[in-house]
Amino acid sequence: MTEEDDLRLVTYCGLYCGACAQRVRVPDQAAALAKTLHEEGFDDFYQYVPSMKDDFPVFWRFLGSLRKFDCSCRDGKGGPPDCQIRECAEKRKMRVCPECDEYPCKNFTALAEHYPTLISDGRRMQKIGLERWIEEQKERAKCGFAYSDIRYK
Repeated sequence: MTEEDDLRLVTYCGLYCGACAQRVRVPDQAAALAKTLHEEGFDDFYQYVPSMKDDFPVFWRFLGSLRKFDCSCRDGKGGPPDCQIRECAEKRKMRVCPECDEYPCKNFTALAEHYPTLISDGRRMQKIGLERWIEEQKERAKCGFAYSDIRYK
C-alpha cells in the first residue's frame, strides 16, 4: 500500500478507517445476509407477502450497496458533509489534525464524546509520527478492533 493509500484510511480528525465497522464489518455481514437469503429462496419472497413487492428491489440494491461501501472523509464521501474538522484541516493544509499546534481544538469536543480513544490516539500519533501510528492501527484492526465496540452513542 502506498503512503497515499494509507493516508486515505486516516480521517483528518485522527480516526483509522480500517477500524470502522462500516468499512470492515458491515460489507461482510451484508454479503453473508445476501448469501443466506439467496440460499433460503428469498430472492422473490415477496410472492408470498405481496405487500413487500415494491420494497424488495430497493432492499436488494441497498444490501448490494452495503457490500461495496467505501468512503473517505478525504474525498468528501465520508463523515458529515459540513464537517468543521475537515474544513479546518484542509484550510490549514494539515494531513491530520494531531499535526496541528492547536490540537485538540474546540472542534473535537462533540466527536471525542463518542470516540473515547480519539484524543489519546491523536496524542500517540503526535508522539510516534503518522506513519508509525498507521502501522499500529493496522495491527489493532487485524486483532478485530472496531470503534463501534467502544463508541459511545
